[in-house]
Amino acid sequence: MAADHNPNPLNAPAARMPAVPPVGQPREDRTGLGILIMCAVAVIFAFQDGLSRLLGGEYPPVLVVMLRFWFFALFVVVLVARQPGGLRRAVRSKHPWLQIFRGVLLVAEVVVMVEAFVRLGLVETHAIFTASPLLVAALSGPILGEKVGWRRWTAILIGLCGILIVLKPGQAVFQPAAILPLIAALMFAIYGLATRYVSRDDPSMVSFFWTGISGAVAITVVGIWQWEWLAPVDWVWMLALCLTAVAGHYLLIRAYELAEASALQPFAYTQLVWASVIGVIFFGDVVKPNVVVGAAVVVAAGLFTLWRERQKAAPRRSSPASRPPAS
Repeated sequence: MAADHNPNPLNAPAARMPAVPPVGQPREDRTGLGILIMCAVAVIFAFQDGLSRLLGGEYPPVLVVMLRFWFFALFVVVLVARQPGGLRRAVRSKHPWLQIFRGVLLVAEVVVMVEAFVRLGLVETHAIFTASPLLVAALSGPILGEKVGWRRWTAILIGLCGILIVLKPGQAVFQPAAILPLIAALMFAIYGLATRYVSRDDPSMVSFFWTGISGAVAITVVGIWQWEWLAPVDWVWMLALCLTAVAGHYLLIRAYELAEASALQPFAYTQLVWASVIGVIFFGDVVKPNVVVGAAVVVAAGLFTLWRERQKAAPRRSSPASRPPAS
């Protein structure tokens, strides 16, 4: 849900579920504080993913995501109601069907990710999902008509080679479930590109509102049929899951209010580190050498594409037409 024409924060892995856009242009350059907040967001979202894996292993992932989105929808309504124009403004979208598509796609992506957490663990899932920014760059040309130069195409191909290193498709130990986070990364990339498109006409909070509400409605239609009461202790974990989601998204808003997305996105990759630590300590995940090497290749390629986007945006920001009139 990118704000207006700002770089899209959704390309960052830490911003996966459901990412919150900046409310507007950064009011002042407080990049250092924004980076610290983004690092905190990465830690919070890593714990959120750990809780998702814990609950997803005991209950249907669709049920877990449904309860999570109910809480998130409530958070969206409260947050949007406090913005100028309130809910009356939030419901007025110039792309209602595309907004609904975004919400449905995001909630489906989250279900796939929770299933991947349960089947693969946090380490391998996050290692593969880090390809999402590369997929955004690759698809931005055919979908949005953006120009992608040979340097970024080279980085994209190198990053995909990193994914192959993680997957090891030619070996007998290859798990078909390893495709799940790659599918989720593709879904999230399409979601991010759709967000860029609607942001041309819809303010960020309009997109935020439609994502939360349409996602909650869509998952309820599917998840309500798998309803079962959680054990008392699991309601505590579910509350913790919902609270970490709200805290993470609120801090994400603050981070993008303080600094540009291009400066913050590289630090979103720290979620991979924290998720790996949580996976090893609490779930007994094993950090395999091929996963470390492959993830390093993917992250390096992703950082290069982010750097290239920032380099290409620099001349536009510094051009006379983009500067405010002299006082």
